[in-house]
Amino acid sequence: MIVGAPKEIKPGEQRMALTPAGVRALVERGHQVLVEEAAGLGSGIRDDEYAGVGARIAGAEEVWAKADLVLKVKEPMPPEVKQLRPGQTLFTYLHLAADRTLTDALRGTDAVLLAYETVQRADGSLPLLTPMSEVAGRLAVQEGAFYLGRAHGGRGVLLGGVPGVPRGNVVILGAGTVGMNALRTAVGLGADVSILDVNLDRLRHVEELYGNQVVTVMSNSYNVEQAVRRAELVIGAVLIPGARAPVLVTEEMVATMKEGAVIVDVAVDQGACIATIRPTTLAEPTYLVGGVVHYGVTNMPALVPRTSTFALTNATLPYVLELAERGVTGAIRANPALAKGVNVCRGKLVHPEVAAFVGERPSPLEACLT
Repeated sequence: MIVGAPKEIKPGEQRMALTPAGVRALVERGHQVLVEEAAGLGSGIRDDEYAGVGARIAGAEEVWAKADLVLKVKEPMPPEVKQLRPGQTLFTYLHLAADRTLTDALRGTDAVLLAYETVQRADGSLPLLTPMSEVAGRLAVQEGAFYLGRAHGGRGVLLGGVPGVPRGNVVILGAGTVGMNALRTAVGLGADVSILDVNLDRLRHVEELYGNQVVTVMSNSYNVEQAVRRAELVIGAVLIPGARAPVLVTEEMVATMKEGAVIVDVAVDQGACIATIRPTTLAEPTYLVGGVVHYGVTNMPALVPRTSTFALTNATLPYVLELAERGVTGAIRANPALAKGVNVCRGKLVHPEVAAFVGERPSPLEACLT
C-alpha cells in the first residue's frame, strides 16, 4: 500500500500524522510512504529523518494523487477535499457532527473517511481521542490561567493565590479524559477547583484521588448555574462520541459571570457546551462577551505540536499498520473498533451520530464496502 502524510494546512496547525518510527514500521512491512516536504518541521522532525527510515519526500500534489491511505491530523480544508479520489481512504480527526458543510463536501468525494475520534473499543473507550484529550485538558488550564492576566482581558487573578489572598476558582464541566486532565493541572496550580458530571461513579473516583482538594458536584442546570456564577475559569470538557456536545451553560448563565472571568471550551470542535462560544484560531484565540473572555481554539494541542505529534502517533500507529496490512476493507471488517471509525463511506453516512446530525438514517457499513 502507498501511505501518504501531507503537511497540515489548517491555520496554526503544526502537528504531523506520522513520525519516523511509524515510517520505519510501514517500510519494514513492505509499504511505500510518501511524506510531504517540510511536513514535520513544526513538530521538530526534519525531512532527512523521514528519508533516513525509507520515506520518499514529495510535493503535496503527489502525496494526494498517489496515496491509497492518507494520514492527517485535522479535518481536510476545502483544497484538500478537492484532492480526495474515489476509493481513497483518509484517516484523521473529522468532527463531522459539528460541521454540516464539511459533511456534505465529503459525501461528494466517493472516498472512505475514518475519524480518529470515533474509533471505539468494546468497552466504550476512545483510544485515538484520548491522547489529544489529555493534552487539551492540561492546556485548557494553562491557557485559562494565562488569559486571566489583566493584560489579556482577564480578571487579574492568580489561580493558586498567595498567603492572605483567596485562590482562583476553577469550574470543570465533565469528568472524562479532558476534565480529569484539566483537574490534575488545576489542582497542581493550587486553584480552588469544582468538577461537575452526571456520572456519580466518576465523581467518586475524583474524590478517591483528590479527597477534599476538589469539590465534586452533580451536573444539572441548577448546579451549573451556581458554579459558573462564582468561577474565575470555566473549562468545558463534555463529550458524546461522534455527536454534538450538549449546551450546558446558557447565554443567561454567562451573563451572570464575573467581569474578566475566562471560559475555555474544549468541546468547541464538537459544537461547544457553552452557548456563547464560537470557534477561534491560534492566531486570534479569544473574544469578549459581556466582559467574559472566551477561548474557542479548535486545535489546542497544536500549541505543543511535538508533544502532541508523538502522543497521537503512539496511539494511531497500530491502526495504521492494520489498515495497511489487511487493506482498508479487510481491516474494517476484522476490527470492530476501526469499523466505528468510519463516518462516510463512498458518499454514504454510516456513523449513526453523524447521520442523525443531518437528519438521516445511517447507511449499513457493509453495503458500502462491497
